[in-house]
Amino acid sequence: MIRTGPAGWAYPDSPGHVYPADAPKKFDVLAWLAGYFDTIEINATFYAPQPPKSYASWARRVSHNASFRFTAKLWQRFTHGPAAYGRAAVPHDGPFQPWTADDVALVTAGFQVLREANLLGAVLAQFPWSFRPTAANLERLERLAEDFRGWPVVVELRHGSWAEREHALLLRHLGLGFANIDQPVIGDSLAPTAGVTSDIGYVRFHGRRYDRWFEQNEDVADRYDYLYTADELAPWVARIRRIAGAEGVRDVYVISNNHFEGKGPANALMIRSMLEQQKVAAPPVLFDTYRRELSDFAEPRTETVQT
Repeated sequence: MIRTGPAGWAYPDSPGHVYPADAPKKFDVLAWLAGYFDTIEINATFYAPQPPKSYASWARRVSHNASFRFTAKLWQRFTHGPAAYGRAAVPHDGPFQPWTADDVALVTAGFQVLREANLLGAVLAQFPWSFRPTAANLERLERLAEDFRGWPVVVELRHGSWAEREHALLLRHLGLGFANIDQPVIGDSLAPTAGVTSDIGYVRFHGRRYDRWFEQNEDVADRYDYLYTADELAPWVARIRRIAGAEGVRDVYVISNNHFEGKGPANALMIRSMLEQQKVAAPPVLFDTYRRELSDFAEPRTETVQT
């Protein structure tokens, strides 16, 4: 099954672009979005481990959609290094400090809640652009695979040096999936791919803000201020179909991380429509925000926003 959806659900710029600006304070964005999408990538888990009770809450709130599966970003401790609570780590600050068995137990306790509810589709280990196939980094991938054996881990590798067959074979040997990404292709950045190294296919859209992509300030909101056109998405739809048709693939997750002002959800609807070759239901406010782009792919669904 191919599932499409946005990355995250709680953004300060979403009211008035994705759902009504005057939505009640208790409006449950997650539950509401699960009425339109079959997957959402959990972003909060990247910045800090989340308690099992949070996972239980998320599971309960999407239970009305039997096809729904979460993907969850792995804590940055495993990919970037230690950082202050809620802040992004800077991988260039010094040598990588290995994680501990307690760190593994801390994050998998939450993942287990979703797995028991049959709601965990994948765990995304998002490595920085600076992560390259050195001997030390290959060992780190091996340890990651060992410590998370049995978990559906997919790795995002942004540097173009990973686009070698030997690295794909290694990921397959380790049981790690491969995330295909659309990102600004600057210098040695990884170009578009259609790779598969496990039974999970994964595709992520970051937008193409070449002017902002390597900004060091993590608070630059417009890094992800990019709306893909249908012509830009068409080659990716072909890749997604190829990924879904690869031998052994059981599920494909297509995540739009270009979240600024609802552009990610809008593009996720366009991709789903292009895959299914029919119009799909859209949130009325989101449809009005991007009416010109969505009119050929979606129709607004009458609804009442409730607490």
